Amino acid sequence: MLLWGSAALAADAPRRVVSFNLCADQLVVALADPGQIAGLSPYAGDRALSVVADQARAFRRLDWQAETTIVLQPDLVLVGPNDRPVTRRMLAAQGMRVAEVGFVTDLENARRQIREVAEILGHRERGEKLVAELDAARARLAAVRRSHDETALVIERGGYTQGPNSLAAALLSEAGLRPPAGAPAGYGGFIPLEKLMMLKPDLVFLKDPPVAPSDQGALYLTHPAIRELYPENRRVALPTRYTMCGGPALVASFDYLADALRNLRRPR
Repeated sequence: MLLWGSAALAADAPRRVVSFNLCADQLVVALADPGQIAGLSPYAGDRALSVVADQARAFRRLDWQAETTIVLQPDLVLVGPNDRPVTRRMLAAQGMRVAEVGFVTDLENARRQIREVAEILGHRERGEKLVAELDAARARLAAVRRSHDETALVIERGGYTQGPNSLAAALLSEAGLRPPAGAPAGYGGFIPLEKLMMLKPDLVFLKDPPVAPSDQGALYLTHPAIRELYPENRRVALPTRYTMCGGPALVASFDYLADALRNLRRPR
């Protein structure tokens, strides 16, 4: 959802757009004209975080200071829910049009967000095209949905587990997977390794799994108990860039998950 600052939705399409936010970066790259993009966040070109990193490298990268944005004289600045309030106030005080690009945790909000960002950028038709691509990717995932009632969890370093209110959980739900009884509620929480062994989900999706126990966070994901209980046909490596944002990231997420589930079915 977008929260509007100093201008209404019906205002003229912006000519110079700046994004302070990773998820907004990806929507802007997907929906705006290249000539509209005045600057993107420092994360835009990071392949670990952004599915449009290669395209984003063609554009100017910002730092986190409001002053560097003011110099660019944008007529639209996109920010995220957690961007610094002081920076946002400074931009608004300069008379700049500021809009917040919120987090999405479900498909309907993702579709709505695409359309809203496309509208403000002046490219409604590109928004409809991206929504159609999202629906097509969703259908491709549905074609490889698990055929029986299986459970799954998305687990990060140190044992943080994504809850049912997260985008990661929404992805698993689209694949026909559900969390096991007793899993963390809400956005998620940390679970000890012993509890994971008791919950015993059928599949685990490991966020950016390390290859060696180089620190405490990595130790959890590389523990011999996880390797024993979850061999290759019961675990999936899930890159962070597929669980953070809607828009083009969600399209890529559906296709990545479809490929991963298809590979689990293949005999080894």
